[in-house]
Amino acid sequence: MSSMNRREFLQMLAVASVAGAALDARPLLAAGNADALYEPANFGNVHFLHFTDCHAQLLPIWFREPSGNLGVGGALGKAPHLVGEHLLKAFNIKPGTHEAHAFTALDIAEAARTYGMVGGFAHLAPLVKRLRAGRPGALLLDGGDTWQGSATALWSKGQDMVDACKLLGVDIMAGHWEFTLGDKRVMEIVENDFKGKIDFVAQNIKTSDFGDKVFEPYSMREMNGVKVAMIGQAFPYTPIANPRWMIPEWTFGIQDDNMQKTVEEARAKGAQVVVLLSHNGMDVDLKMATRVTGIDAIMGGHTHDGVPQPVIVKNAGGQTLVTNAGSNGKFLGVLDFDVRGGKVQDFRYKLLPVFSNLLPADAEMAALIERVRAPHKEKLEEKLAVSEGLLYRRGNFNGSWDQLILDAIMEVQGADIGFSPGFRWGTTILPGQAITFEHLMDQTAITYPNATLTEISGAQIKSILEDVGDNLFNPDPYYQQGGDMVRVGGLQYTCDPNAKIGHRIQDMRLKGQPLDAAKTYKVAGWAPVAEGARGEPVWDVVARYLRDKKTIAPRKLNQPKLLGMTGNPGWADS
Repeated sequence: MSSMNRREFLQMLAVASVAGAALDARPLLAAGNADALYEPANFGNVHFLHFTDCHAQLLPIWFREPSGNLGVGGALGKAPHLVGEHLLKAFNIKPGTHEAHAFTALDIAEAARTYGMVGGFAHLAPLVKRLRAGRPGALLLDGGDTWQGSATALWSKGQDMVDACKLLGVDIMAGHWEFTLGDKRVMEIVENDFKGKIDFVAQNIKTSDFGDKVFEPYSMREMNGVKVAMIGQAFPYTPIANPRWMIPEWTFGIQDDNMQKTVEEARAKGAQVVVLLSHNGMDVDLKMATRVTGIDAIMGGHTHDGVPQPVIVKNAGGQTLVTNAGSNGKFLGVLDFDVRGGKVQDFRYKLLPVFSNLLPADAEMAALIERVRAPHKEKLEEKLAVSEGLLYRRGNFNGSWDQLILDAIMEVQGADIGFSPGFRWGTTILPGQAITFEHLMDQTAITYPNATLTEISGAQIKSILEDVGDNLFNPDPYYQQGGDMVRVGGLQYTCDPNAKIGHRIQDMRLKGQPLDAAKTYKVAGWAPVAEGARGEPVWDVVARYLRDKKTIAPRKLNQPKLLGMTGNPGWADS
């Protein structure tokens, strides 16, 4: 460690100590100091830095990786469907290291206290600057899901994240949850805030009347004498997974033929490197890489998979690297190409975990974040309750944060059953930590937050679960249209992910009794996609519950009984 870096690092340790942060730096230093971790060897002449799915998290956070990411069909036992020790073994990561903590949920509470928080734009900023200093012309790519996921992003209609991304130096961006701000707000940002600064690209978004492009399909740049093209791919099922009425005049979808034409057009204009900035989800990217040729790398997002190394996909045109860079500002992907003779000769890739204690805060970014939060500070920091257990969301089925939300909306609204969306975003709370209003908003901050209470028949409940289950477990990735499985409260059921649609959900029971297909049940839920839906914001419902309870005992997860998943390396949950 250079003297300056060491001095800055020790200053950070002092600040952490004064603030009462639990940090033991020795494991970090033993595993490799900050310089070794954050200075991957310079290589090649074309460079990309990539983050995705930060979900508006400007501050450092705790974040638990999934212990349930089941792979079925051809995805069984392959990245990204590896968790825990299976992931460590596949990527040759030593247990008990900072990387093991970054990429898995193993010993999460103890490891989090040892290694400190992750992410935070004030800590991401100096890492970007450090890497760019050794990589002339490096482009910073934002994979989307950036303007949504926090209270301040919701209240500012994404403006806090727009300003932070401009200061961070983002060059090119794709999108998904951005569209839940509505088409007019998206266009306002793209045409005003981003003009001449950030290219918002999407080859698969067209007008519904004449099929005209809404955004530029790609951005062409020159880097160190090499022409490079970055093609954008928005989440193809946005109008299904999110409210259609917010983007009524746009179509999305997977468009392999148009993607191929776009690649060929960019190549015809001189692009020697073509990168797809994708929000498909990694399984979709892996399939697309077999069908579309001429893409050197897909830098992907949506499924929040932190995958340490690219998957190399062979196709008729050669090969395509497929990467996925995690979520919540926790990782920064670094892709270096050696381009000679008009084509890629070799590459290097590293997915760097952003440990905020090892990256002294950038003063200008920290000041921007403080300005954003200042008007809302008292509201954000309200302590609603204390959690005795770990609260997290990420995973195929119920996480403890999901369970808490379900328990709250069912009790407050007097429901038999609860449904909560299979959202992947949301920060983690360690045992003994206070739950603030900001933490609650990290789980619920959307533009259609209404809490609902609906009479639904047993037959309809099964249909809903089967439909969402097919979105998650259809063996063809192109038919996977949403997030993880809907989170369920009150109702117990058995799930066979390998079965066909209509046969995955079995033995549904309520209080031990079989669910009656003809009977109706009171079902509490939130986030309805229908226009005009009513109900108070779900954060108000849950906040009342938390204030009343004051202390939240560890949640008992309402997980389904799984069939055919024994030994699946994507499952480590009990």
